[in-house]
Amino acid sequence: MKKILVLAVMLIGTTTFAQNKNAKTTMEVDGVCLMCKSRIEKACLKTKGVKSAVWNVKTHELKLIYDDRKTSIETIQNSVTNAGHDTKELKATEEAYAKVHPCCRYRDVAVLEDHKVDEEHDHKD
Repeated sequence: MKKILVLAVMLIGTTTFAQNKNAKTTMEVDGVCLMCKSRIEKACLKTKGVKSAVWNVKTHELKLIYDDRKTSIETIQNSVTNAGHDTKELKATEEAYAKVHPCCRYRDVAVLEDHKVDEEHDHKD
């Protein structure tokens, strides 16, 4: 009887703290172009447990669906920063940032200005 009671308590505890296999979250990730989009999304999707990753070039918002039994926000952020992109909470190392294409150097004011000019031309066409 004692074993059944212990087992019941363990099952209730496990059910109460069950994790979500389709957890959803958004986070801010720095980048400037479609190459950044591809790199950010690929870094996320290579992370075990990530089911969907969609990064918006204009808003810098990364929408994720992931299995939080297999991964965590911190792990996903580490994947993004290892790919050379900053999140609001974590910054990419200089080594990782240096590996991104020169057009993708979002910390460089001149690159940001170039992308603003490109965006303006895109709207005029």
